[in-house]
Amino acid sequence: MPPINLRKATKMPLIGPVARVALKFFANREAGNISAHFAKYLRPRYAGTQELRETSFRMRHQVYCEELKFEPERASGMETDDFDPHSHHCVIEHKPSGNFAGTVRIVYSGSGNELLPIEKYCAEAISLAEHAPWDFPRGEICEISRLAVPDQFRRRQMDKFKGAATGVINEDSYSEAELRCFPFIAVGLYMAAASIALEQGINHCFVMMEPRLARSLRLVGIPFKQIGPVVDYHGERAPYYINRQVLLDSLPPGFKKLLKYVKDEISSQLGNAPINASKDPKSKASNVGKATSSVNFAI
Repeated sequence: MPPINLRKATKMPLIGPVARVALKFFANREAGNISAHFAKYLRPRYAGTQELRETSFRMRHQVYCEELKFEPERASGMETDDFDPHSHHCVIEHKPSGNFAGTVRIVYSGSGNELLPIEKYCAEAISLAEHAPWDFPRGEICEISRLAVPDQFRRRQMDKFKGAATGVINEDSYSEAELRCFPFIAVGLYMAAASIALEQGINHCFVMMEPRLARSLRLVGIPFKQIGPVVDYHGERAPYYINRQVLLDSLPPGFKKLLKYVKDEISSQLGNAPINASKDPKSKASNVGKATSSVNFAI
């Protein structure tokens, strides 16, 4: 990995642009190794069974309810909401232990009645009208949300959610070679979400996330475009957008290799997956909700 002073140099005047190019080069070079480590230690799983979906919901409860206190704790120990019925869910499995290292969902829309979270709660945060979800066919949009990595799989400060208890992985349980994968678990989850979108013919993706996460994703070749101002919701977050072509054109070779591994794994599991069957693929939402102060989702 590149030295920390290079990361700091990206914020300096004059040499900042050069440092960012160098940092991206190092990240891409490391991605070739990360892809091999993913294949050895980690496996993306499409949560097409009730058992795997409940595993995802339990991880979300651990992170969003117990750790971050963003949502009230549930007696069931599972965090769910109204968007789950029109979502695809993915988890990442740690092969040697059988434990799960993270989860993400892809909320899709089958009609104007199935709004994305960003439409229902944060519509007023979107200021670039040409990138608003309601301006695209409903069957071509999705939102990535509820990304969660349990604290035992976060070993560095950059891998911790705000408010994590320790964020340090138990090195007695996991080898040093395995630890090299864990900083990229979140990236792997985004790759899993991208794989689902690519498989389902979804062209436009939205997400509410912290600007620093967007910068990190840009570093690895996932250049989400900010389409609205930063708002105060569980910290500073803003609406972001990316489309299929930008993603495929922007990923450097090392991360394309990682995407191929994840996509091949997900594709092999999608035989019995529910298809994003829009009742009217050309339809657009007729009644998009405005942002409210009571938001029921977070990345």
